[in-house]
Amino acid sequence: MSTRLPFLYIKTTNGRGRGVFTAQEIPEGSHIESCPVLVLSEEGTTLIHQTKLHDYYFLWGDEGESAIALGFGSLYNHSSEANADYEMDIEMESLEIIAIKDIQPGEEITINYTDGEFHETELWFEEK
Repeated sequence: MSTRLPFLYIKTTNGRGRGVFTAQEIPEGSHIESCPVLVLSEEGTTLIHQTKLHDYYFLWGDEGESAIALGFGSLYNHSSEANADYEMDIEMESLEIIAIKDIQPGEEITINYTDGEFHETELWFEEK
C-alpha cells in the first residue's frame, strides 16, 4: 500500500527535472512516504539502461536486480547533503522515505544516492 504525507507535491527544479517538495514542515524522524516497488530481474536491469528509466531505478537485492519505486519514490532528487533517507524493505517490496533533518515548507526533499548497502558508490551524473 502506498502512503505519503498529504502535503507533498511535484515541482520542476532548476536543471534537475522534477522533484518532490513539501507544503508543510516535516520534523526530523517523520515517515514521509511508503513506496511500493516493481522489481526487475538482472536481465530487466540490463535492459533498463537502454531506456529513460535508467535515471529512475534503485539497485535491489543481491542478485543484480533493480526496482522502480511507485508513488513519488523515483522522483526524489539526489543531494550529498540530503534531508531524507530511504530504507529498502526487500521482503515487502517497498521503499520507505524518512526525514533525517527538519524540512521546511517549500523545501525540496532529497536523498543521497550514494550511501547505504545497496547504493551506487559513484554518481553517474554531475551533482548540481
